[in-house]
Amino acid sequence: MEIPGRISDILRQKSPDIYSIKPTAMVFEAIQLMVEKKVGALAVMKGQELFGVVTERDYMHKIIVRGKSSKNTEVGTIMTEKLITVGPENSVTEALRLMTGERIRHLPVLEGKRMMGLVSIGDLVKWVISAQDSALSQMESYISGGYPG
Repeated sequence: MEIPGRISDILRQKSPDIYSIKPTAMVFEAIQLMVEKKVGALAVMKGQELFGVVTERDYMHKIIVRGKSSKNTEVGTIMTEKLITVGPENSVTEALRLMTGERIRHLPVLEGKRMMGLVSIGDLVKWVISAQDSALSQMESYISGGYPG
């Protein structure tokens, strides 16, 4: 089933803020920022260049389980470096397939090398639900005779 919409449509509905942290920052700072901003991932950047993504999962798997200290470990040592990205022109369906296939929850959106945003699986699910609600409303209107056309 093809879901209507592009990643750019989702980005337009989100805050334009991109929450990021430097690779030399301590993991504790990253976790504090995630809690403050109520997000599950941060872009790891040097200036405007994307180096990786650090997620709650990275923290859980690479700090807590291994008994490391989040106050003495740099973000760069636990971030995900092998990035899977999409462009703003990619479809929502493509992004969902990619995230499901790769078992990831966050996708950086790049236009060339420029970071446009970060979409989560939650963003995509919310979009799908909205698209389904819209389709159902149109069908109900058509069935009741109110469909124009």
